[in-house]
Amino acid sequence: MMCSPVWLHRSSINTRRSSVQGFTLLEAMFTVLVLIFVTAMAVPLVNNVMGAYRLQSAVSSVTGAIQSARYQAISSGYAYQLVLSKANGTFQVQNDPSWPSATTFANVCTGGATSCPVPLSGSSVPVVLGADTTLQFRPSGMVSATTGSTTLTLTHGGKTETITVSSYGNVKVTP
Repeated sequence: MMCSPVWLHRSSINTRRSSVQGFTLLEAMFTVLVLIFVTAMAVPLVNNVMGAYRLQSAVSSVTGAIQSARYQAISSGYAYQLVLSKANGTFQVQNDPSWPSATTFANVCTGGATSCPVPLSGSSVPVVLGADTTLQFRPSGMVSATTGSTTLTLTHGGKTETITVSSYGNVKVTP
């Protein structure tokens, strides 16, 4: 075995160390700045998409409640109504088992008292209802508005959806 001088051995170690390189502070800062810039661009887009989903969710909840109240009135043989509150941003299904002899509606709560009334929006930024509205559903399938009109508007983040209910319960949603 042949021995090499110590100075030759040390220079090969130094060569290996100098070939291993990392990132400079400038490169790391540039990468972080690019990530911050991309994130800043994405936040408004995500907020816009979330607002659209919140509005669509509220529209689905209201149209589902309209259809459900109508079907319940038809199947049970007595009147139901859907009360939408602009001030509270909620809706409530009510029924009147003594209909047509009386018109005293009582709240219908499914899932306990915590589900009455139902909020239009599940987020801290509310979906806004255009006006207080009460839709009454008769066992014949007829729908009428006792408060407000059969056309509802829901607004969130500058976008508005209009829900129109025909006298026979057909629901039409237009942006």
